[in-house]
Amino acid sequence: MSPLDSPALRAKQAGKRAGLQSGGQAGMRADLQLIADMIEPSSRVLDVGCGDGQLLHHLVERKSVTGRGLELSQEGVNAMVSNGLSVVQGDADTDLIDFPDRAFDYVVLSQTLQATRDPRFVLEQLVRIGRHAIVSFPNFGYWRIRLRLLFGGRMPVTESLPDRWFETPNIHLCTLLDFLELCRACDIVVERGLTLDKRGEAQSITGRPRANLFATDGLFLLRQG
Repeated sequence: MSPLDSPALRAKQAGKRAGLQSGGQAGMRADLQLIADMIEPSSRVLDVGCGDGQLLHHLVERKSVTGRGLELSQEGVNAMVSNGLSVVQGDADTDLIDFPDRAFDYVVLSQTLQATRDPRFVLEQLVRIGRHAIVSFPNFGYWRIRLRLLFGGRMPVTESLPDRWFETPNIHLCTLLDFLELCRACDIVVERGLTLDKRGEAQSITGRPRANLFATDGLFLLRQG
């Protein structure tokens, strides 16, 4: 596979195409702004599947974090380096095991979990490496996706999931309830959970079946149990 075909980078590009914008910083995805808001100033941050480094650049400039990226694609690595950011070229599915326990205060995985080959292993590594992990992903339980599959009879193509089934880098799609079930199975504590709607507006998760039905994306602050 060409580095330019990185599932992580393609998933991020898909997220950008989704057009979730926030009012916090022009051009920054809504989930990235929410992630930035969760991170304490001067923290140590690892952004897994960092893409072009938009989040890390924001955190370094605005919160004086010590940041590092892990990115598979050469395109993403080149963008990070050109912006003066620290990055290691690697694959989340195979290279997280090399990081020591509690090496970072926060480990971020934004819009990338669904593109990993082994989501359970990746989640377990995130909470081992960081005191906290922050994960965002598209919710396949969103009502528009359900209706399109029910009445259209084909895999849905939406703003959050814009690629057709044979082109998508997303190989492990899940719902919010699926994700929470996996966290319980892995003894991972959910410290905070947010849902995003199609306008990128966030709400705390209350009434999980309802959140699972109406959220386009989920965002969770996690720690090892």
